[in-house]
Amino acid sequence: MRDAEAIACSRRMNSLTLNRHTEILEILEIPQLMDTCVRNGYYEEALELTAYVRRLERKHSSIPVIQGIVEEVRQSAQLMLNQLIQQLRTNIPLPACLRVIGFLRRMDVLTEAELRVKFLQARDAWLRSIQASIPDHDPYVHITKTIEACRVHLFDIITQYRAIFSDEEPLVPAEGAAPGEGAIFHGWVLQKVSEFLRTLQRDLDRGVGGRLDSLLGQCMYFGLSFSRVGVDFRGQLAPLFQRVAADAFRKAVEEAVEKFGEEMNSYTLISAPAVLGGGAGVPVPTAQPGTLQPPMVLLDFPPLACFLNGLLVAFNDLRLCCPIALAQDVTACLDSALAEVTKTILAFRVDELGEPVSWEASGWAARIIQHEMDHLDGTLYIDRMDPRTFTNVGWMELLD
Repeated sequence: MRDAEAIACSRRMNSLTLNRHTEILEILEIPQLMDTCVRNGYYEEALELTAYVRRLERKHSSIPVIQGIVEEVRQSAQLMLNQLIQQLRTNIPLPACLRVIGFLRRMDVLTEAELRVKFLQARDAWLRSIQASIPDHDPYVHITKTIEACRVHLFDIITQYRAIFSDEEPLVPAEGAAPGEGAIFHGWVLQKVSEFLRTLQRDLDRGVGGRLDSLLGQCMYFGLSFSRVGVDFRGQLAPLFQRVAADAFRKAVEEAVEKFGEEMNSYTLISAPAVLGGGAGVPVPTAQPGTLQPPMVLLDFPPLACFLNGLLVAFNDLRLCCPIALAQDVTACLDSALAEVTKTILAFRVDELGEPVSWEASGWAARIIQHEMDHLDGTLYIDRMDPRTFTNVGWMELLD
């Protein structure tokens, strides 16, 4: 009887299994169906299967077969998560972004803050890939392409973020409160602006030629577009361009002074007899009202005329991008250059044949020369003496 009852029970189970064969087979095929849906991009059906498996897990969590099905479905769900995040790393439009974020929210594996961070990380990786593809051999081309990429694509990312997520809370939380979710986006935008400013400074230091005015206009337009999203960095651009313009002007003036010194070393009054005194025969062009022109007598002294041309070139380059704060730096640089040129002219000596000569003195003659050279610098002998004893011990420092 016991054997018969066991056989009857087994027969009933086999009959029940045979009757439910189709339903059991559908359950066993769920992992394969889930993998097929994920790999073919049928995320809506994959989410429905995931919800169905969760219900099975709650009802029959003790059955080993159900546990295996749940584990395989979870692996496919992880693959689906990776695929959705990978889509955010491409040039994806706003409707597709909304659909992807909707799928991620329905998966219920990320909190709202984590979802925002994942979105910004994925879109930031895509933006970095675009910036990395910009050729870096020419600083001007690199920074102009970077400005264009940031102005277009970064603004698109901001538009997508604001369309997907709502940031109604203040950026700065109250005292004692944790930072809100809106601070995540604001901090990311500030980071991107800082990276752009560092790139701009690096390319400006490498040199962009005489195209500072064009570059400044593009940067200002870029900053104006970002002011609409609450990040106006135009005030940080002025110090960068001011420093670059000052360095360019200083370098041009120093080159003009250096070239003047080289020409004075080989310049002789006898080498150009036709030029000396020939200024009166040169026709002077009529200047337009309100304009200034260098005196034509400078043509009698070629080194000085070349130096003046160098200064005019420096000022013409500076005129394209000239912040008002450069007035003091330009004045100091020009004073230093004129003082150096004046010293070179005063040191110029020629003999009766027009050849440059030098004079080496010692003793009393050397003291006289030093005394007179001090006058050229505006220094008196009382400036070099101790006012209490009227003695000068500077020679002891030189001997030491």
